Amino acid sequence: MAKLQSSFKNMLLSLTLIALVAAAALAGVYMLTKDPIAAAMTEKQQSAIMQVLPEVEGDIRIAEAEESNGVTLYKAYVGEEWIGTAVEASTEGNQNMPFGGTFRLMVGFNNVGDVVRYVVLEQAETPGLGALMSTWFCNPDKPKSNILGKNPATTNFSVSKDGGDVDAITASTITSRAFLEVVVRAYNAIAQQPMLIEKVEVEPAEVFVCPNGNDPLECAGRGCAEQYCLKQKGGQQ
Repeated sequence: MAKLQSSFKNMLLSLTLIALVAAAALAGVYMLTKDPIAAAMTEKQQSAIMQVLPEVEGDIRIAEAEESNGVTLYKAYVGEEWIGTAVEASTEGNQNMPFGGTFRLMVGFNNVGDVVRYVVLEQAETPGLGALMSTWFCNPDKPKSNILGKNPATTNFSVSKDGGDVDAITASTITSRAFLEVVVRAYNAIAQQPMLIEKVEVEPAEVFVCPNGNDPLECAGRGCAEQYCLKQKGGQQ
């Protein structure tokens, strides 16, 4: 009996030692790959931002990221002119959830809210079905499913099966609903942002001068009637 107990202890000790070595190895691999992975993700994110923004002349400047209603906004400027916004949003908090779990998009809008382009940053949908979201909603040969150039304020960004204006991915209606909901959430995050409006030059107001030399504040409200001005200060001009 004592021999069996000793064998069990040895086996437990061996398993514990193996587990510790494996954990140390995994920790080492994580430390070695953490920074390169983070750098690659940042590079992918920055690339996606530039891909979805409007094509304009001049150097685009990206303002500091802003958080709004669970999404991240990257406003873009050329000089001081706001040209559009890249919005990073995901299915987290969606009413419609895809089969593959959470996916993330980068959606670009111009300065009046039209969709410019989008990039799928992360997804785990079924190849040949839900994974087609990367190209389905930006195909110029399929205008009823293409959302580029359209505005959620004037186009119903829901699938046609639900009475909307966008055709769903074939056999992937659930994923399509989730995708369009994310795009609408991204749009809603910028809907309250100031849109570009034409600047109006204000004409300078004329300075009133009393022709009889009296106080302008006294005369202005009365049209500087001669009979009124002559009474000021008790004398005639």
